Amino acid sequence: MNQLSASAMLSRAASLRRAAAAAGFSTAAARPETGLYGFDVLRTAKGFRRFVDDAIERSDELVAYIGQLPPSAEIVRAMDEISNTVCSVIDSAELCRNTHPDKEFMDEADKASMRIYEHLQYLNTNTTLYNAILKAESEGVMLTEEARRAATTLRVDFEKGGIHLPKGWPTRVILVLLVFHLSVAKSIISSMADKLEHVNHLNLEIAQLGRKFSENVMNKPGFVDIYPASRIPRNMQRHFKSVHCIKPWGDEEQRNQMDTTKQKGLRIVTDSGTLSTALRWVSDEEVYMVGNSEPRENITVLDKLINARDELAKTMGCKSYGDFAIRPNMAASVDVVMSFLKDLSGAVRHKADEEFERIQDFKRTVCNEKSAKLEPWDEDYFIGMMKSSVHNLDVSVVAAYFPLSQCLKGLNVLVESLFGATFHQIPMGDGESWHPDVMKLSLHHPDEGNLGFMYLDLYSRKGKYPGCAHFAIRGGRRLSDSNYQLPIVALVCNFSSSSKIMARLNHWDVETLFHEFGHALHSLLSRTEYQHFSGTRVALDVAETPSNLFEFYAWDYRVLRKFAVDETTGDPIPEKLVKALNASRNMFPATELQRQIFYSIMDLTLFGEQGSKPMDTISTVADLRRKHTSWKCVEGTHWHTRFTHLINYGAGYYSYLYARCFATTIWQEVCQDDPLSRSTGSALRDKFLKHGGAKDPSALLKDFVGDSIIINSGVGIIPDISSLCKEVGL
Repeated sequence: MNQLSASAMLSRAASLRRAAAAAGFSTAAARPETGLYGFDVLRTAKGFRRFVDDAIERSDELVAYIGQLPPSAEIVRAMDEISNTVCSVIDSAELCRNTHPDKEFMDEADKASMRIYEHLQYLNTNTTLYNAILKAESEGVMLTEEARRAATTLRVDFEKGGIHLPKGWPTRVILVLLVFHLSVAKSIISSMADKLEHVNHLNLEIAQLGRKFSENVMNKPGFVDIYPASRIPRNMQRHFKSVHCIKPWGDEEQRNQMDTTKQKGLRIVTDSGTLSTALRWVSDEEVYMVGNSEPRENITVLDKLINARDELAKTMGCKSYGDFAIRPNMAASVDVVMSFLKDLSGAVRHKADEEFERIQDFKRTVCNEKSAKLEPWDEDYFIGMMKSSVHNLDVSVVAAYFPLSQCLKGLNVLVESLFGATFHQIPMGDGESWHPDVMKLSLHHPDEGNLGFMYLDLYSRKGKYPGCAHFAIRGGRRLSDSNYQLPIVALVCNFSSSSKIMARLNHWDVETLFHEFGHALHSLLSRTEYQHFSGTRVALDVAETPSNLFEFYAWDYRVLRKFAVDETTGDPIPEKLVKALNASRNMFPATELQRQIFYSIMDLTLFGEQGSKPMDTISTVADLRRKHTSWKCVEGTHWHTRFTHLINYGAGYYSYLYARCFATTIWQEVCQDDPLSRSTGSALRDKFLKHGGAKDPSALLKDFVGDSIIINSGVGIIPDISSLCKEVGL
């Protein structure tokens, strides 16, 4: 979407306020002037410099304080305050550089992010902190389970930074060598320092490469012009920019007389979200090729990232980055995860092949061509056409029941029904917001008061983070017996809308909104002693479980009828339509599951053991696609160079499948019978959401659902897949 004029932004801001009112959000009195996200120091872009300076100064004070403490739980509390101080800067800078429309703010946030990350590397290799936590952990001074878990987690985090390298040369040995072999001891100490410095350098390089990868995805999406515009359904044309070309008209004599006419077309910017939407409406090879061949610069960036991560892992004594990344998780090793994925791939292959043949037969019928082959750019187009033809689903009819105001009301329905809480809109002070579209809500409980705060930034705009995401701004933590630091989060989406018309969401957008809202609830409802464990700061294996669970709510008629209402008539969404949506969703479940398995195997392969020759990621990904999916790969494409999960979830994308298994079991065992009941909400909150990462994830899941939700597999843990198989129909 192009940048809006000031009047258009104000108009849409007014429509958002009306949406909030329509959603039933009450409002509170205006707040005084403040800075971005409520931090006074961020009243200007350059405030990020002071934000970093203050964080470094405060964390240095805390390091000195910890160095004087005897082994005690106070060490963990003080370290958590360091984490809280540094994370406030990191999280705020990440949100700002991804969403702020002002380039100066984005640039300053970008610099702040790198500065504070460098300081974090210093903290992660600080021997005063490491030795303090070692003593506190070994001397058994932690009185609670959460404190003991925090001490262990902090130690592991230090060791992931290489502070314990090299093994096999204890301090007492070096002291002896200092007496008898000074030169040898100096060499060992130098080697230790060199290794630690090398790990620091690699971590910074990895962070910079990840940032470059994401910037290329955002800034170099590519585009294709489609002529004539009528190739895209009229009701979808508003999502794309109009373009025109001069088209010769008539016979050769007329053309010689320069008799021409303008032909209207549509420019499809091939970022992943727009590409996915476009390919639902047009089966076009050029759109597919361009969309899956940009940004080309990321081929080299990814090669460098793979090498840097592999070198880091080997320096840390692991055979691959995959093993280094997975070792602290429930899965514990690449072998455990890969065995799980390959078994699942084999289980789903037959059904996925059957679905492929059905789609191909449908194409042959539609095209009246008996030998027509199914191409990759056909997938979304013909699947969409099959679903519409079988279930008579009209996207515009469905969207009429999901105006944004009603979807926001749906979020309120969930928290009020499940947890007895409500959202209240809070007018923001000058400087707190980063765009007129942004709203701020408090989650309020009648007995407990405010539980946390959430910013909503829901519309697409130029230069904004292109997907949908949940950003933490501040984690929750216990300050005293009577005082709790409330969590603050931002829910960022990219819904399309004109300046005057409130967005209507497609149902897949509603599902995405509920997915991200699941993350937000995890943060808002957690009540941990330490912010280090707040909300989504959990083991990667289980992090996506709440978000996957709340996707189920977006498909349940008992939930949808509470808020999905036709704007014009006021009629609730018909049960028949919801049944059709679910039937449509269930038409090709094996194909979608197979795709997720392929993504996970690809991720583990790219960051797995490296051969003697540099990996050709394009041919590697193509081979894996042919092996683990029913679809062929198009030569010349390299869609994985825009797959940003390789950065944020490197060697961890499998966690989406773990979470889907866990969430499906939780839905079927806990939620399905009465998804909106207070008893269901109490179970979700008290047995799962409130604990964040403060409990061992396997124990958390077993306490919540029962022992059968997980399975011991060698050195690690895998999810039970029976509920998922039931859902997919395997």
